[in-house]
Amino acid sequence: MPDQSSVLRHAPVMLAEVLSALAPRDGSAYVDATFGAGGYSRGILDAANCHVLALDRDPGAVRASAKICDTYPGRLTVVEARFGSMEDVVRTFLSTDATPAAPRIFTAPDGIVFDIGVSSMQLDEAARGFSFQTDGPLDMRMGHAEGRLSEGAGPSAADAVNTLPEAKLANVLYQLGEERRSRAIASAIAKRRTERPFERTFELVDVVTRVLGRPRPGEKHPATRTFQALRIWVNDELGELARGLLAAESLLAPGGRLVVVTFHSLEDRMVKRFLAERSGRKPGTSRHLPVEIADQDASFRIVNSKSVSPSEQEIAANPRARSARLRTAERTAAAAWEPDLAALGLPEVFLDR
Repeated sequence: MPDQSSVLRHAPVMLAEVLSALAPRDGSAYVDATFGAGGYSRGILDAANCHVLALDRDPGAVRASAKICDTYPGRLTVVEARFGSMEDVVRTFLSTDATPAAPRIFTAPDGIVFDIGVSSMQLDEAARGFSFQTDGPLDMRMGHAEGRLSEGAGPSAADAVNTLPEAKLANVLYQLGEERRSRAIASAIAKRRTERPFERTFELVDVVTRVLGRPRPGEKHPATRTFQALRIWVNDELGELARGLLAAESLLAPGGRLVVVTFHSLEDRMVKRFLAERSGRKPGTSRHLPVEIADQDASFRIVNSKSVSPSEQEIAANPRARSARLRTAERTAAAAWEPDLAALGLPEVFLDR
């Protein structure tokens, strides 16, 4: 039996709320765009006699999914892919030219769920380089696991801090980590890398703490924002989210549900903006007076006008759930809007990368 701490680390956040929003039905099909440890996929498959097509860019997560697939024979398919490429992947499975490797399991998804951000498994593995609390290679690539790089894994966090121009690095830290002392940290990094390149997480932690000071008991670690910004940059997380949202709009059947769980304000703002626009409304001069968008039929109907947060009981059991926010919308029969990544509010550093 796995120890309880391990179970809690890998527990899917707000599983009950996600399942309530998706409302899985027998004979339907769903896409789990961020498979991870498979918590949402298992919850969906246990709730109804349905099919799930799951995606994950992490080779380790895909390899570990084999045992879960065996538990649901013929009902769960896991593919190694980014959710930004979800439309191409799903349309392969929608093809009438089905093959044993790509069976035609549904006509259109009745629900798509996203769990945005780094997984507990990735954070807990020092060799992945995501955490400032353990020393390991300064990597942070979600597509790099078990000694293998997935297609399109791209440069590592070490590559970023060693090669990005100082001004660009400062912008990454400020825009993606909301780090107010981004210029001072970027300057310290640029000075240090002229002496020798960064290779380890603790090397970067040391530079950041020299600028910001060491944490006091109970305070957030000063390297938190820097590591978050680099992780988002290295994995193109906001670009992936934008492409994933557009794919969901294109793929979902009328009446299908889009459920998104975010863990950071940058992600949540993008989802909120996308759904507000696609539901035919956009923020006006007052948050109480939304403005209608003319000449475009709404492609979504917002189900929960305010984001849903975890219960106090869940936060007590799994503190990593504290920042989670869930938003749900239902696909209408209207045509998908023309894709426009810039209109979704991507930070400037993503638009010119």
